[in-house]
Order: sequence, then C-alpha cells, then structure tokens
Amino acid sequence: MPTYRIDLAYDGSGFRGWAANAGVRTVQGCLEEALAVVRRHPVETTVAGRTDAGVHARGQVVSFAISAAVDPARLQRALNRLLAPEVVVRTVTEAPEGFDARRSALSRTYRYFIDDGPVPDPARRWTVWHCGARLDEAALNAAAGAFVGEHDFASLCRQADGASRVRRVLAASWWREPDGLLVYEVTASAFCHQMVRSMVALCLEAGRGRLDPAAVPGILEARHRGAARGVAPPHGLTLWEVAYP
Repeated sequence: MPTYRIDLAYDGSGFRGWAANAGVRTVQGCLEEALAVVRRHPVETTVAGRTDAGVHARGQVVSFAISAAVDPARLQRALNRLLAPEVVVRTVTEAPEGFDARRSALSRTYRYFIDDGPVPDPARRWTVWHCGARLDEAALNAAAGAFVGEHDFASLCRQADGASRVRRVLAASWWREPDGLLVYEVTASAFCHQMVRSMVALCLEAGRGRLDPAAVPGILEARHRGAARGVAPPHGLTLWEVAYP
C-alpha cells in the first residue's frame, strides 16, 4: 500500500482542535471527509502534532496509506477545492515506505506571536495576542532559556494520567520583528498538552517584571501545575514546522 504525505496549513479559529471528534468541527474531521469524497472510501490519517482548539498551522504534516496509487497533484487540487481557504494542502507527495507523520518526525517547531503595543491591530486579531503591556525582551529570553534541555514539564502541561511529561527542548528564544511584533519560537522532539502556551504565559510574567527569570528552573522542578502561571490564549500559536530525517 503506497503511503502519502500531505503538508498542510490551516486557520484554526473555526475548529475545535485537530483530532476528529463526533459532533464538533475539527481539522482532521474535515480533512478525512474531503479525502473520503475524493477517494470514495474512508481514509484514516496520522498527524505530526495535534493542535488545540483555535491553534493554527503553517507546517503541519499528515500521512495516510491507501490501496492504490494516486496522482499527487490531482489529489492536492481536489482537496483544496473542498477545503481552501480555511485549510490548504500545500503539497502532496508519495512518502518512503514506513513513513509515519508522527513517529518519523525528529522535532516540531511552534511560534507564538504577541503584540505588546498600546492598541491592538484588528487585522491580526485571529493570529496575534495583544497583551496590552510592554514586555522586556531580555527577561523573556532569560526565562525561555531555562526550558532548553530535557526536563519533566509537569508544571507546564495539562495532566494526563500515567503519561510521562518528560520532553527534550532543543531551542527556545524570543525576538522582536522590525514592526515591533514579538515572536517566541520553540523546538522540541515532542510537546505535551498546553506546554507551549504555558511557556509563553510564564515568560510573560518575567517580561512584565512580575517574576524573576531565575525562578523558572524551580517552577519546573516543582512538577506541579499550580506552580505555573496559566496558559496564553490559543490564537497566538502556530505549528510552524516539522522536521524529518
């Protein structure tokens, strides 16, 4: 059975997250419905990273196996006729034998966008969080630096019974774009539920001067959700890229 890879982008504003869920609108549900229409039979997909409700993707990756070969360009056009512009299939390619969008991935990269200017930009309201307070970029980076390496991120992840929350963060940094927009980029082998949004919320406490960045390692070591500072809103978060061998 040939395996195919879909590189996907989507505006998550109108979806209740990635994972198919009866009775609610999800990205996976819409994609699999479109695949079923085009292929005339159900198609099960595997995704590189499940995104929460309201979270966007620029570089999501999906894989699926079917019994007969397809023309990738034709499939891309057919899917985009059904899904675009809210969900866009950027490419369809035949994948190597054994490729799995989730298990084959080496890392995932997310970006979170913040506007700390005095008034919000209405054109960015679905993809940028306007936090309403000027942030100290050096303090943001000092806090983010504590995330790099292998840690138990139980303090920053939604509880999942029996599941390990040990993750290896490869890089984490903040920068300011020429137009003033703040960007947080974090890369890890994998993430647990709400981890990136919790990182952002914790960094913002440091950026606002409410938290000493030196306290972040202790918050991680506490391994308790109550030690964190909540979660940033989902709409500022985008799954930016997934890396493969």
